Amino acid sequence: METLEFIIYPDGRVQEKVTGIVGASCAEVTAAIEAELGIVLQQEPTSEYFSQHLQQSSVVSEQTTYSDW
Repeated sequence: METLEFIIYPDGRVQEKVTGIVGASCAEVTAAIEAELGIVLQQEPTSEYFSQHLQQSSVVSEQTTYSDW
């Protein structure tokens, strides 16, 4: 599940936390919101940022031989 969490402090600072998005695509998701909020002072990538999507594929081949007896 993708989640964006915002904490707005009394002094106007906004803390944003993104979870559930793997890789650097989280920057694409939050870019428009950050542009409206103002200047980004700090970013801390999470472990999900450094993760990669795993794509598994499996090929099953079956060979059947029949005996002549």
